[in-house]
Amino acid sequence: MAGAGKREVLLVGSVPLGSAEQVFATCAGALAGQVKRLPDGETGPRTNWIAWQRAILAGNPALRLLPGAGPYPIFVLNPDHRGPVAFGPLGYAAAARDSYAVFCRLRDAGRVPRGMRFQVSLPTPLAVIAQYIEASAQSAVEGPYEKRLIVEAGEIMDAIPHADLALQWDVAVEFAVLEGLRRVHFQPVYEGVVARLKALRDAIPPAVEMGFHLCYGDSGGKHFKEPADTSLLVKVANAISADSARPIQWIHMPVPKERDDSAFFAPLKNLKLRPETRLFLGLVHPGDGIEGTRRRMAMAARFVKDFGIATECGFGRRPPETVPDLLRIHADA
Repeated sequence: MAGAGKREVLLVGSVPLGSAEQVFATCAGALAGQVKRLPDGETGPRTNWIAWQRAILAGNPALRLLPGAGPYPIFVLNPDHRGPVAFGPLGYAAAARDSYAVFCRLRDAGRVPRGMRFQVSLPTPLAVIAQYIEASAQSAVEGPYEKRLIVEAGEIMDAIPHADLALQWDVAVEFAVLEGLRRVHFQPVYEGVVARLKALRDAIPPAVEMGFHLCYGDSGGKHFKEPADTSLLVKVANAISADSARPIQWIHMPVPKERDDSAFFAPLKNLKLRPETRLFLGLVHPGDGIEGTRRRMAMAARFVKDFGIATECGFGRRPPETVPDLLRIHADA
């Protein structure tokens, strides 16, 4: 893995401030010299990760809402629709273009350091499909949605110089699938998940920095399942790293607040990342501050020597007033 040195910080994505300008300026100021990439915080309608895509699904004439689906809306194919399933703009490219203009303005003003990249986080297509599409309709919807999301990734790369851009794939619902908590339309499940992640990896040209955020969710401040240890995270990370024709700049893994024991971290000794890949461990938790962070760091270091630090997930669902203290923990650690 990348050479040891100062603990680098990764900002996973969402930051609960009022605008992209506030996020860029606040995070660049708090983590100067410790962070290489700045996200725009996924503010406004993007605050709750993929929830804003529900409006896109609801507006698609090929889909209809399944009545009585439970806490999350579930969509099925609309039997009255004639023609193939297709998607227009999803909003990700437009948001990235707008935020990059702010990023450049702040950089020109000296408020964002030169050499820092603008980080764009995108969900995997399977995240939206497995979360919001009923299993019987997934095979018809996944391909068109994936095609449109790849088009938007291309639009982002056309609009932003590659030397300024870092793209992160958010891999969360996949772990709900692998843990048996979400139904999908394909078998075998593990091989299907890995093949989809490799296809997303290969869709991004080498000149654009790219990483993966592996996640067990934080809806309501809770995981959809507590990971037993890091073994499944390591297995997936090794699989998407092994035969990559392009560099993978980072892979991020969550660390639950309660886990500072050797059993959780021990599978990290089996991690086989590429030489250029930085591992980030999401072991920063506001609840126990710098002491808990350092305790988890010390245990992790028994099994993997070189890693950066982050939170488990984006922290966009936290109250805005907690952001300065959370950034301070990153800096102090």
